[in-house]
Amino acid sequence: MSSSSRGPGAGARRRRTRCRRCRACVRTECGDCHFCRDMKKFGGPGRMKQSCLLRQCTAPVLPHTAVCLLCGEAGKEDTVEGEEEKFGLSLMECTICNEIVHPGCLKMGKAEGVINAEIPNCWECPRCTQEGRTSKDSGEGPGRRRADNGEEGASLGSGWKLTEEPPLPPPLPRRKGPLPAGPPPEDVPGPPKRKEREAGNEPPTPRKKVKGGRERHLKKKPKPPLASAEGPAVPSPSPQREKLERFKRMCQLLERVPDTSSSSSDSDSDSDSSGTSLSEDEAPGEARNGRRPARGSSGEKENRGGRRAVRPGSGGPLLSWPLGPAPPPRPPQLERHVVRPPPRSPEPDTLPLAAGSDHPLPRAAWLRVFQHLGPRELCICMRVCRTWSRWCYDKRLWPRMDLSRRKSLTPPMLSGVVRRQPRALDLSWTGVSKKQLMWLLNRLQGLQELVLSGCSWLSVSALGSAPLPALRLLDLRWIEDVKDSQLRELLLPPPDTKPGQTESRGRLQGVAELRLAGLELTDASLRLLLRHAPQLSALDLSHCAHVGDPSVHLLTAPTSPLRETLVHLNLAGCHRLTDHCLPLFRRCPRLRRLDLRSCRQLSPEACARLAAAGPPGPFRCPEEKLLLKDS
Repeated sequence: MSSSSRGPGAGARRRRTRCRRCRACVRTECGDCHFCRDMKKFGGPGRMKQSCLLRQCTAPVLPHTAVCLLCGEAGKEDTVEGEEEKFGLSLMECTICNEIVHPGCLKMGKAEGVINAEIPNCWECPRCTQEGRTSKDSGEGPGRRRADNGEEGASLGSGWKLTEEPPLPPPLPRRKGPLPAGPPPEDVPGPPKRKEREAGNEPPTPRKKVKGGRERHLKKKPKPPLASAEGPAVPSPSPQREKLERFKRMCQLLERVPDTSSSSSDSDSDSDSSGTSLSEDEAPGEARNGRRPARGSSGEKENRGGRRAVRPGSGGPLLSWPLGPAPPPRPPQLERHVVRPPPRSPEPDTLPLAAGSDHPLPRAAWLRVFQHLGPRELCICMRVCRTWSRWCYDKRLWPRMDLSRRKSLTPPMLSGVVRRQPRALDLSWTGVSKKQLMWLLNRLQGLQELVLSGCSWLSVSALGSAPLPALRLLDLRWIEDVKDSQLRELLLPPPDTKPGQTESRGRLQGVAELRLAGLELTDASLRLLLRHAPQLSALDLSHCAHVGDPSVHLLTAPTSPLRETLVHLNLAGCHRLTDHCLPLFRRCPRLRRLDLRSCRQLSPEACARLAAAGPPGPFRCPEEKLLLKDS
């Protein structure tokens, strides 16, 4: 991903990634196009490095590493709900200057820019619009899209590709080189036909004799552009537009005739850039193996002398005529080779010195030394040499990473977290977005502790679609605007549970400590919590306004699984609790800590009586309404 000196969002166009939602992204390779035949899994050499022609994304999106040129932050449209606010906080890439900015950072109205509805996060920025610059100045139009590799090449698979509905029909292509073997179509301007020349409309073109008695080349003669009586001649299109037209015809041809492959043409350049010529005499086995008939074969001569069907506007022969019956559909071709990424090189066991020898201390001894250093000292050690940099990425040195109170999380921060694989991650009171959190959780499968207190629910909702197999502690304190429906989405099992299962495991099935302080938690949410989080040993419900005596009855009921597992229970600040709920806590034999501070309707005398006769023995009260028991 190249960038200019003005920032990471300016200069050359950012390489876009697949949307993974369109019809082209979700399908499999066809196995017949020249890009598929080049792949190693289909037996090819693997030199083109291009995706299948039918799998090129129609709406490529910006990568997660893209940031705003002005403020340096990623897209934050998930943190708001209004359409205008979402547009102001989303990243937009200009098709003219290629700058990636937040529209809100430009402090210009939405109407001043021209939004491209075909490609996501794409527009003509207000600066270029005010300066009068258009896409013609930069050679890029709004009706074209880039391929997955993001490069502008001469081949069809590495440049722009057509959308499903182009904004304007392109003019008919005019060929500048020698004409193909077949007759030209009627609607394409070209040299006059033989009948017109015989009728006397134009003298016959002189021919140049070639050595060997063959008249193969016509003498080049400059001709003025043909002009009709109705108006001026149609201007010749650009080479890029011709390539787009050829690509579109090729895609339509693959959809109509999927079981045939391209045959040889008169020159190698025509087989790469022009439409594919299919021969009826070509055997399916030869087409499948990538073989082509030899030049001057009988089938080729018959096609040259016979009649051909020409598609209007194609500029050349496509199919031989008449067509025979369609061959039966081929079975899906299995992959011949399994392509895996190369294994990572092993880390060195010793530290090489400048003199050429190795340091006497091995890698295990160095890691014991590094374990006594903090995060700042480890980052300094990573700058010493490449060997120390690889050693300091060991996940045993990063059991916990604290990114709390950060205004925004940049892509280098997210990549650094994933490389270190911590067991505990603190993202409390940060501006993490839903996309960033989902990207992290899908790559941290060994995460055991996750702290998201103070974040917005729009970001925390990423927990509803992320796998959390090893999670043991989840902190969701003081998240605003959390209702029962949102907690239900978090607690219920994922929707892709297979039918017929007797037990549905929720996402928090293995969580042992859950912190829900300050949320609007009702008894309906508590019932779901008891059902889908049965292994809780520590529960924080402090300052929950709807928690009262019925909630304590649910937690300590005979059918409650938390009755035997609760060790720490925090109910501080729950003003609906009264003295009638205190005897219910005697049902929990493993309870070691009970926090009832700041509960206004609880009397100190009733708490003292519970401490004196608590199960299975008395509690001690270091503070008023705080009951502790030594394990």
